[in-house]
Order: sequence, then C-alpha cells, then structure tokens
Amino acid sequence: SKRRGGIMKKAKEISVLCEAEVSLIIFSSSGKMSEFCSPSTTLPKILDRYQKSSGKKLWDAKHEHLSNELERIKKENDSMQIKLRHLKGQDLNSLNPRELIPIEDALENGLANVREKQMDYVKMKKKNTRALEEENKRLNYLTDQQHLAMAGNVRGLEHGYHQRERECQPQMPFAFRVQPIQPNLHQNK
Repeated sequence: SKRRGGIMKKAKEISVLCEAEVSLIIFSSSGKMSEFCSPSTTLPKILDRYQKSSGKKLWDAKHEHLSNELERIKKENDSMQIKLRHLKGQDLNSLNPRELIPIEDALENGLANVREKQMDYVKMKKKNTRALEEENKRLNYLTDQQHLAMAGNVRGLEHGYHQRERECQPQMPFAFRVQPIQPNLHQNK
C-alpha cells in the first residue's frame, strides 16, 4: 500500500509539474481498485485518446453497439424535445407552412380527445347525480313510510288500550256487585 500511495503521489506530481494529462488505475491482488485522473480530463477521454493513438481496440463490438444505440436514443430524444416545443407553440418561426400542418392536425386531434374525455366526465357526473337523487328519493320514501308506520302503531296501541278498557267495563260492575244475601257493611255504622 505504501508503494501504491507513492505511485499515486508521483502521478499527481507529474500532472501538476508537467501539465500532462495523467490517468492511473491500480488493481491490488485482493481486487481493490485505486485510480487517479488529472483534473483537466476524464478517464473515458484518456482511453479514447489512447485507442486512437495506439490503434488498439479497447472497446469490443458489444460496446460499439451500445455506444451506437446510445447515440440513436440521444438523437431521438432531441427530436422529441423539438416536437414537444413545437406542440407547446415554441420555436415555430423556423418551420415552413407544410411543417405546421401536421402540428396543427396533432393539436386538433388532441383537443378533440380532451373534449371527448371532458364530455364523458360530465355525463358520468350527471349519471351519478341522477342515481344519487333516485337513492335520496327512495330513502326519503322509506323514512316517511317508517314514520307513518310508527305513528299508526302508537295510535293502534292507544286505540287497543281504550278498546280493552271498554270491553272490561261491563264486567267490572258484576265483579263488585254486592249480593243480597250478604249484609251491607255500610249500614251498621
């Protein structure tokens, strides 16, 4: 580790004193990596420069394919960013009238879709409102029916009580009637 530290120190000194672009990568026997790169550059730039200078291929076909794919995606992203700016109404001065027609069509289609969604939403709200009103009417009807039934039961109970009272009245005098055979207790006083 002392030697590794010494080499890293020398790489830094060369970078500063000689104004050279230096990159150093060290892998120890345990697999630990140490690296240094001059502040004025990056490791990929130095490796690309090395590849061009030496003529040795550092990147295989797989990396080339990934690099090409990355470039293609970057170009596609840039193109989509430009289209998005155009749809937002920005940078339209650079377009000719033929290029404006597809943008106008896309905006009209988008506007039609937005209006259709809004109408669907309004219809759904109206449908829900009608369903809630119907449910409210039904619940009010049931509540009124329950109130009437409860009021009828109270009247029925009162009516039933008075009816029983009337039924029992004729029997009461017979139950308390004094028999002529028995003496009248009130007369002796």
